[in-house]
Amino acid sequence: MTSQFLSLQAQLEQGARELGLNLPQTCQQQLLAYVTLLQKWNATYNLTAVRDSQQMLTHHLLDCLAALHAYAGARSVLDVGSGGGLPGLVIAIWASYAAPDMRIELIDTVHKKTAFLTQVKSELRLSNVTVHTGRVEQFTATQGFDIITSRAFAALPDFAKWTSHLLSDGGKLVALKGPQFEAELKALPNDWRIEHTEQLHVPQMAGERYLITLMRADENSR
Repeated sequence: MTSQFLSLQAQLEQGARELGLNLPQTCQQQLLAYVTLLQKWNATYNLTAVRDSQQMLTHHLLDCLAALHAYAGARSVLDVGSGGGLPGLVIAIWASYAAPDMRIELIDTVHKKTAFLTQVKSELRLSNVTVHTGRVEQFTATQGFDIITSRAFAALPDFAKWTSHLLSDGGKLVALKGPQFEAELKALPNDWRIEHTEQLHVPQMAGERYLITLMRADENSR
């Protein structure tokens, strides 16, 4: 193993401890393999503005790991505007150990991004993942999703509008956001309500990160 890999491994182990996550070694290895693939493909496909592998681990991997509790108990998750697989692939890698019955679907409009997602699925043998290319507002599914999630995808009113037809009864929208989201919440249509707002602690990363959960106004939480 290279010194860089060992450094990333130590960084991930420390971050997981701070988050109270018990990640098996094989799970950690898959997460690190994902970061390696992201950095490799990023050189050609420009999947993320973050170039440094250590920053990828904190700003992407640990950022998504900090929100995992929001997906616990879900049987089906749709990641909208998945891009480089955040948070969808991180959820999928974790779920393959912690929630083997969970299915995760990823959708993005950009072919080079879904090509990357498909390659990661293949190389890491993620049987719980399905990848789609297209616009979410035109996407149809045979069953609704328990959780529809996004990270740096769209303003919350648009997120709700474009995905509502895909949400199951009692389902939730889960958005990972920076600190500037109050205006988006105020602009939500009356048929949506805020179920939960939480500031996340992301180990080894400065800056404010938030988890926003929305539900239809006429539905109760499970």
